[in-house]
Amino acid sequence: NEKKKSKGNRSPCSPSRVLHIRQIPSGVTGAEVISLGLPFGKVTNLLMLRGKGQAFLEMASVDAAVSMVNYYTPTTPHLNNQPVYIQYSNYKELRTDNQHNQARPQAALQGVNAVQHGNLGITSALAAEGGVLPSHGSVLRIVVENVFYPVTLDVLYQIFSKFGFVLKIVMFHKNNQFQALLQYADAMNAYYAKMTLDGHSIYTGCCTLRIDFSKLTNLTVKYNNDKSRDFTRIDLPFGDGQRTLETPFATQNTIFPSYTGPPGFAPALGFPQGSVNTSAAPGHMSVPGIPGNSVLLVSNLNPEAITPYGLFILFGVYGDVHRVKIMFKKRGIALVQMADATQAQLAINYLNGQRLYGRVMHATLSKYQTIQLPREGQEDKGLTKDYSNSPLHRFKNPCSKNFQNIFPPSATLHLSNIPSSVTVDDLKNLFTSKGSTVKGFKFFQKDCKMALIQLGSVEEAVHALIELHNHDFGENQHLRVSFSKSTI
Repeated sequence: NEKKKSKGNRSPCSPSRVLHIRQIPSGVTGAEVISLGLPFGKVTNLLMLRGKGQAFLEMASVDAAVSMVNYYTPTTPHLNNQPVYIQYSNYKELRTDNQHNQARPQAALQGVNAVQHGNLGITSALAAEGGVLPSHGSVLRIVVENVFYPVTLDVLYQIFSKFGFVLKIVMFHKNNQFQALLQYADAMNAYYAKMTLDGHSIYTGCCTLRIDFSKLTNLTVKYNNDKSRDFTRIDLPFGDGQRTLETPFATQNTIFPSYTGPPGFAPALGFPQGSVNTSAAPGHMSVPGIPGNSVLLVSNLNPEAITPYGLFILFGVYGDVHRVKIMFKKRGIALVQMADATQAQLAINYLNGQRLYGRVMHATLSKYQTIQLPREGQEDKGLTKDYSNSPLHRFKNPCSKNFQNIFPPSATLHLSNIPSSVTVDDLKNLFTSKGSTVKGFKFFQKDCKMALIQLGSVEEAVHALIELHNHDFGENQHLRVSFSKSTI
């Protein structure tokens, strides 16, 4: 008897917010199991069956569980360098109140929930279980062993950007080893990437990744070339005084020249066999997953509520939106054109699976390279908008602090540019008037132009950001709204 208890109907194949995780190696902590779910939403319960190498993980919503299963189905997660397998459980809810041997996992869960899922939550969870997590930042040190085929900066970007926004990469040789330093926008992304990728090989049998946390807190990059790159600064020189990179994805070197892989040499980290080749253009490679496209296909939208401006504001949190087109005959589908491919991928990472106006939004790369504006006289009903010269772009300045403050959608919003005449009640009433439930509010002690406001749900916060970013207080003072990594 595994002493599992549940409420509600059982249906073996239908999506459930309870997930069954199998083949967990001995020694894996509850916090490490919880961390599998954190990128997808709040984890509400955990049941560890240590003797069986299994666990049940309960997410806050079915949508979060679906996103997690969809992500891990093609990309098997690893714990302690061993693959684990995730599927929907028969159970719709977990009860672990009186379970034996669940004290430590529950303490870990409370540690996570004490701080909204993020870096501090993981730290608390590991501490609660007696685990040791070094005080770490957002910079990883990567050693690649058995480098049988060249590993380029773009390949590292492709692999590591699956776990969050990569800010900077520096590659070098030290002690006859190929090494790299890689900086994420957020320390949680660094932890998650290390936990998942450490010990894996880029290709089967070679190019093995050894990853730990660097003592450095910030990388300094002087040149954008094939050895170093700052993805937030496209203005940096190439280093020889002649060339500059036009975009963060422009490659000046060849990736795996002319190599498509011998029979049976299946790349291990997501490169389909034979897909790395020189067919795109001489000196440039077509590597799946390093998207050159900046146009997103956004689907499952609520046609009654969505507008081009709403998508412009929401996707503008993760990059500068140049154009938006809602399909004339299918109002639940839209195209969103970002400034570059990096920002397009970033928007997918953070917004795919997010609830918007009662529906779970899907975002992926489009087959289109650009959004065409309607021809003169063509019926459009205002569904296609050009925002390429909008003053609301957050990332026009390469040195903007906005690059350092990119966080997933959260129930807590960061407010800035608040006029001194505006009170707590004014702001609470403003958000309430847009349908938000205000759970908490706090002005910054050192700067009364900034505040945090906590709303009833992540979806409420998304709606409020769309409605109130750039809200006019009068006298040309406009509110700035973004997602916060903190809670109140």
